[in-house]
Amino acid sequence: MPFPVIDAHQHVWDPARAEYSWLGPQHAPIDGAMSFEQLQPELQAAGVGFTVQVQSADNSDDTAVMRGSAAEHPEVAGIVGWVPLDRPEEAAAMLEGWRDDSLMVGVRNLIHDRADADWLLRPEVDEGLGVLEEAGLPFDVVAVLPRHLELIPIIAERHPRLRMVIDHLAKPPIGLDSWEPWSTLIAEAAAVPTVYGKVSGLYSATGDEGAWTTDTVRPAFERAVEVFGVERLMYGGDWPISALAGGYTRVWQGLQPLFAELSEAEREQLLGRTAARFYALDPARIGLAHDAPN
Repeated sequence: MPFPVIDAHQHVWDPARAEYSWLGPQHAPIDGAMSFEQLQPELQAAGVGFTVQVQSADNSDDTAVMRGSAAEHPEVAGIVGWVPLDRPEEAAAMLEGWRDDSLMVGVRNLIHDRADADWLLRPEVDEGLGVLEEAGLPFDVVAVLPRHLELIPIIAERHPRLRMVIDHLAKPPIGLDSWEPWSTLIAEAAAVPTVYGKVSGLYSATGDEGAWTTDTVRPAFERAVEVFGVERLMYGGDWPISALAGGYTRVWQGLQPLFAELSEAEREQLLGRTAARFYALDPARIGLAHDAPN
């Protein structure tokens, strides 16, 4: 049977159960509770079988919201949660508590919301990244500034066994006049074999996030395939943020012409196998009890 399609970047949140300091009326219509049930029909229409739910706030309550969602929906194959990387002992204790839960597959912190672009280089945070490395859990990097991309080779040199994935391909300058410095910096990050990329959140970098087309996204996608190869790329729908850029279905359909230019094996890799391998998703959870991810 074909390998299932896995959306490697999907969110849920509930402001009544966790604090989302970045969320407000300016994000209407997604400034309230966003649940898996709201997305489910679009996933089914797109043929997406499973998702990885990704951290939306730097607190444990947000992780609890995702764990609750996964408990109700077997389509959730993994959770990228939060631990306080700047408090490594606390982070280690939290990861120990995840040890027997195969759904907890990675860690993310909202580094792009911090004033210090070099936050990941702080000694206490570096120690926290070492905790992740020892635990064998990967790190989602929310890179939105050129400096964030510059940090990735530095972190990789310090932590050679730490797998990292660059969320949203570090927000390429879609719709702007120049692809630099993004094009050079994404290649330098991709030169590290333990670094992966998410084909997700590829919206216009102009004032209107929804002012993107397949053709404006194409250069970023082709550059990502060039520097990472499909073996280190994974698809992410970025819902519900994608609702601000046209909606889940528009994003899915807008990427399809690009995916169609790949071979069948390459599409299967980008649309499922990479995510399953990178996050070490439980084969039984994604219906592959007798077919380990390649």
